[in-house]
Amino acid sequence: MTSDEYFMRLALEEAEKAFAANEIPVGAVLVRDNAVIAASYNRREELQDPTAHAELAALREGGIKSGNWRLTDAVLYVTKEPCVMCAGAMINARLGRLVYGCRDERYGAVTSRYQLLHDPLLNHQVRVVSGVMENECADILRRFFVKLRL
Repeated sequence: MTSDEYFMRLALEEAEKAFAANEIPVGAVLVRDNAVIAASYNRREELQDPTAHAELAALREGGIKSGNWRLTDAVLYVTKEPCVMCAGAMINARLGRLVYGCRDERYGAVTSRYQLLHDPLLNHQVRVVSGVMENECADILRRFFVKLRL
């Protein structure tokens, strides 16, 4: 197992927490120096907050814990391709690297719909690895939406 797979498994554990809480099952883990500094999952329904995405919570917590909002040496693992809001926050945080599981053809802002993290007109670009444990990450979303429609 690679380190990317190891940390993506932790992100999937976070996504399972979201699933159990009836939230869209997306999980995120922020890593620096091979250690988790923040972990979170979607909590929009619970908090009634449209910004309560897993990625934003992990970036927020990581900045606080590290005492620096600049996360240039950190890696964010997310089970699903981030949206425009979350991709923008990654640019603002100067995130070093993003690793995500499955694509989001409707709202993805990294490779699918938009390519914000690679836009040369912005002040920062983020290195990206996609497709890590893609099937497992897509499966939890499928299971959630099947359950939702029952």
